[in-house]
Amino acid sequence: MQWLRDMWTKAGPGIPKDAPAKTGLALFADILAREWWEMVKLNILFILTSLFVVTLPAALAAMARVSVAFAEDRNTYILRDFLEAFRQYFWRAIAWGLALAGALAIGVHAIVTYAAGARGNLMLAAPLAIALVATAFLAVLACHLIVLMVMRDLPALRLLRLAALASVARPLPALAALAVNATLWLAHILFYPVSVFMPATVNFSLGMFAVAFGVHRAAVLVLDLPKAMRPHRRFIK
Repeated sequence: MQWLRDMWTKAGPGIPKDAPAKTGLALFADILAREWWEMVKLNILFILTSLFVVTLPAALAAMARVSVAFAEDRNTYILRDFLEAFRQYFWRAIAWGLALAGALAIGVHAIVTYAAGARGNLMLAAPLAIALVATAFLAVLACHLIVLMVMRDLPALRLLRLAALASVARPLPALAALAVNATLWLAHILFYPVSVFMPATVNFSLGMFAVAFGVHRAAVLVLDLPKAMRPHRRFIK
């Protein structure tokens, strides 16, 4: 049974120390090729731990924690790291999950309502556009917030402020990550039943990795802002 234990507990593959640094899509593809089996295991862990529904936010946070490690090219121990993050962020993830889910539900409801009314009244096109932009911003904010939460232990208000700042500074990578998620689920629908195993194997973990990879740079940027804004002290001998 050693092989079964090692499958869940051994460190993932690393990268050669002398390998040239990759960026952008090349780095995304390189990490995906190297960690694809770890992502399959991460996907299974997410499904198992989110079966009770109430544990879904904590499972998402744990998956985000491991995905950030993937994005930073750090060695990961899937089972240990996932369960540690699941316990650590359980209550915070539930609180943020309820708040963000409620806000997004209001935004979607506003979009549906204004879209139905705009068919007969063009005056509702303006509030429809505002609802679309606001809901898209909330989705981008949620992406940055979950990644920032698992990268640094921050007070709630500061976490929200940094997530909003990152969302304003670099919204496009987060939107691209959300587009990747939409594409994964669209492919599952279009190619069903051939794609019947996609959700069970890669959809959740690959989607979260896309989010973590996409917003990681903005998260690092806003986390480093307090250091960059500190005044330089001059020492007089």
